[in-house]
Amino acid sequence: MTRTLRTALQVIDFTRRLAPDQRRAVKAALQELRRERGDLRALEGTLAGYYRLRVGRFRLIFAYASDGAIEVIVIEERGLVYEVFEAEFVKRLKS
Repeated sequence: MTRTLRTALQVIDFTRRLAPDQRRAVKAALQELRRERGDLRALEGTLAGYYRLRVGRFRLIFAYASDGAIEVIVIEERGLVYEVFEAEFVKRLKS
């Protein structure tokens, strides 16, 4: 089954700034994510309901929408991704 992807503006902006090889790797991983393939892991604890996709040193945080689409919320390097995700999450709550 192939799902629809919805990517946040942060993901698009971040990906545009990557080197060509890294950008290709992220785009390929996103295509695989549409088929629910890749290095995927469900997050636990307070982040239950969200998932991460590992692409080299980068991590993408995503969730399944009620309509079955995959919402890619944030991408960042492994050491920073959860801090950036928290900021995006708070921003979403306020809007």
